[in-house]
Amino acid sequence: MNRKAQVIAFYLPQFHPFSENDEWWGNGFTEWTNVGKAKPLFKGHRQPRVPADLGYYDLRLSVVREQQVKLAKEAGIFGFCYWHYWFGNGKRLMQDVFDEVLESGKPDFPFCLAWANHSWYSKTFDKDSTGDKLLMEQTYPGEEDIEMHFSYLNRAFRDKRYIKIDGMPLLVVYDPVSLPLKYIDMFQQLAREAGWLDGIYIVANIVGGINKKEMFIEKGYNAVTFQRLASVIFDAQNKRGKILYYIRQKIRSLFYHYPQFAVDYKKCIPYLINKNIDGSEDVIPCIVPNWDHTPRSGMKGSMFLNESPEFFRLHVEDALKTVQYKRNKLIFLKSWNEWGEGNYMEPDLTFGKGYINALHEALNSTLGK
Repeated sequence: MNRKAQVIAFYLPQFHPFSENDEWWGNGFTEWTNVGKAKPLFKGHRQPRVPADLGYYDLRLSVVREQQVKLAKEAGIFGFCYWHYWFGNGKRLMQDVFDEVLESGKPDFPFCLAWANHSWYSKTFDKDSTGDKLLMEQTYPGEEDIEMHFSYLNRAFRDKRYIKIDGMPLLVVYDPVSLPLKYIDMFQQLAREAGWLDGIYIVANIVGGINKKEMFIEKGYNAVTFQRLASVIFDAQNKRGKILYYIRQKIRSLFYHYPQFAVDYKKCIPYLINKNIDGSEDVIPCIVPNWDHTPRSGMKGSMFLNESPEFFRLHVEDALKTVQYKRNKLIFLKSWNEWGEGNYMEPDLTFGKGYINALHEALNSTLGK
């Protein structure tokens, strides 16, 4: 039983050149490319976001990863959840950073993996969101692939730093809807054969309001976490129906040059955490400090307006209330370093360590203990 709240931050192992990005976008392309060239779309739009303490870092450098952990510890973060890209038959992307963390034993900081099981399309980095060329397809070839994938995962599971829940290695699945049930069943079977008698603690990442917790628990997932970014756009401002909401947003976009899906962060706070749902033992709440997808998607992007460390602390306190009486007081943080989505905790030139301090203060309040 964890007596204190434990925050696990999603971590993007990008921010370094690799061959596929060079081929698709030109030599030297990294996430920083879009971050640095972002332009404000309206008066008061906080773009570009400029990193402060760590600068425009290269994650191939171990010293950078150590500095990130130092900051994460200051915030009170328990560990990182590295995004892991396995497209089938051993094809991976952005693997070098985590592989070095695993092989070197450094940084000495708890971690787990989240399988980002989705295809890559060109629109991901297309400012106008007009491209839809398939760059890398997510596939599920079957048993041989499952065994190969588990063999890799198990190397990570056996690391002393790997996060365990009730003795089970923690694994998040980004898209549980498309993942064949056979993968979950075989992962658990292989885990038990490898000595993990209770199997793996597998968490389904739920996006949107259509999919319900029960459908994933019935499929064999141990828990779920809800990503409510899309739904809060309607919940926070859609008081008179979807049609009127879309009309209003369209008019504001045309006349004030606002992105169509720009919403006030403070208004979203009550909807990012659902006290009734997130208070269940098999639900892990997710906190979101900020969000601005426009560096990638321009005027069609979604974003929070008026976000701040002060409002983020209120949001964290809501999440802490939901886990206060749970056996395992886990909270996911989206995200540590998604700079291209304006979704990060690392210091920038506007707020400095504001978000880090806000999380630290909330976790050290009576709610976090």
